[in-house]
Amino acid sequence: MDFSITLVNLAGSVALLLWGVHMVQSGVQRALGARLRSLLGIALRNRFQAFLAGIGVTAILQSSTATGLMVTGFAAGGLVDLVPALAVMLGANVGTTLIVQLLSFDVAEIAPALILLGVLMFRRASAAPRDFGRVLIGLGLLLMALRQFIGLLDPFEDAPSLRLLLGAVATQPILDVILAAGLTWAAHSSVAIVLLAMSFAAKGVVPPHAAFALVLGANLGTAINPVLEGGAGDDPAARRLPMGNLVNRIIGVAAALALLPVLGPWLVTVDPDDARVVADFHTGFNLVLALVFFPLLGPYAALLCRFMPARVAAADPGQPLYLDAAAIEVPMVALGAATREALRMADALESMLQGFRDALQRPDRRQLSELRRLDDVLDKLNTAIKSYMTALPGESMTDADHRRVVEILAFATNLEHAGDIVDKGLFGIIARQAKRGLVFSRDEAEELRRIADRLMANLRSAAALLVTGDERAAKLLVAEKEVFRTFESEATAAHFAGLRDGQPKHAETGTLHLDALRDLKRVNAHLVGAAAYPVLESKGDLLPSRLR
Repeated sequence: MDFSITLVNLAGSVALLLWGVHMVQSGVQRALGARLRSLLGIALRNRFQAFLAGIGVTAILQSSTATGLMVTGFAAGGLVDLVPALAVMLGANVGTTLIVQLLSFDVAEIAPALILLGVLMFRRASAAPRDFGRVLIGLGLLLMALRQFIGLLDPFEDAPSLRLLLGAVATQPILDVILAAGLTWAAHSSVAIVLLAMSFAAKGVVPPHAAFALVLGANLGTAINPVLEGGAGDDPAARRLPMGNLVNRIIGVAAALALLPVLGPWLVTVDPDDARVVADFHTGFNLVLALVFFPLLGPYAALLCRFMPARVAAADPGQPLYLDAAAIEVPMVALGAATREALRMADALESMLQGFRDALQRPDRRQLSELRRLDDVLDKLNTAIKSYMTALPGESMTDADHRRVVEILAFATNLEHAGDIVDKGLFGIIARQAKRGLVFSRDEAEELRRIADRLMANLRSAAALLVTGDERAAKLLVAEKEVFRTFESEATAAHFAGLRDGQPKHAETGTLHLDALRDLKRVNAHLVGAAAYPVLESKGDLLPSRLR
């Protein structure tokens, strides 16, 4: 076979291997993602439980990166201490070795059966069998890719040029580590790179000690991704966990490289099967590193906090804080991040409403100009959330995930429109009032303040609804639309009654008062559309029209 064609086939085998790993991960995330995240959150109470949870969750997800993103979100939000978070990462690194151990045995014969069973399950209508079928198809493709890769190497294992190239690489363990780390970073899968190292060792293409160095590089590369691609922003505290895991890996890899001339020959004598000994080295490295660092997590976390203190300076409120780019491949984590960002929009809108309420009594053009900048914050956050949501991989998402995307986008869009109403409508009324020297009557100002207070309470209810999805709370929020319609109709009747009685103060400020009431009602309608309607629609409680 032509060498160039063989290279293409080898690249195709590697691509098939990576796709198989991706299918396994996406299938598990779709089937168990939310429950795994909940389990991980419960387990983060002490370092021992966290370590075991890291092993279990990563063994199921087959991605220490996905586990790391979950716990990084907890740690960055202050929901969990750094010590159990680091313990989770130690467990996650051990968890990645379990599938490597399984695949180190000759199980390629069952690949067609796995794919057949997976396709049959994938064609089922219900979601759970489809997701599990995706996992089985991914495992089958992974095993087939490994067998094809090894078969393609057979004609070339004795080629002088290949022997010369790999022999040069094999004599430089540091070069092996750098090469494998780079491949792992590019492939986003340490499992795939370790499996490739096992294949090279099994065919004798590289000696065992070179395969061990490749394994060390894969372990290092998997810790680089969260550091380079994480969305921690400028706050050093949010980088403590990924940086702590990377430093942990670097220390372990450096120590293992120093001991490799002694450990390598001994491991080969203990287990003569080259593929098995590579898998055992991978497992042993992570277990020893966990045993060494586990008792030192307390002082290690204190050291990380000392060198990476929390940022005190206030950040640009228009910049997203939680939209972690690395979490896009893990929708259950990305949706939680987008929810937190949407809640920041609710806080910004509440500040605008509070500013309007205060300005009713003390109009201040300078303060009004500062408040109007919050509308730009809403615009930026809404744009960032939309871009983030549209980048999520559809094949890794469940129907519930897709519904959640719609809910978050509806919430963000409605709050951005509500901010426009406050900026151009309510703040415009305050500006005209100050320019003309008009003052609301005591009754008018008190009514507007009372309605603004009620609107802010509704905003807090809408934010809570985005998190809880409670049907009863949604119905209560929808009922507020009738309350605000009553406010408007009563105020309109009172305004025209005053005009008929010949009261000039109603002619001066009454129109502005009614405009403010209408804008407050419009903002309330957006709050209902943002949070209540999506919940009621999902429950089948929302009518398509109010017409009889």
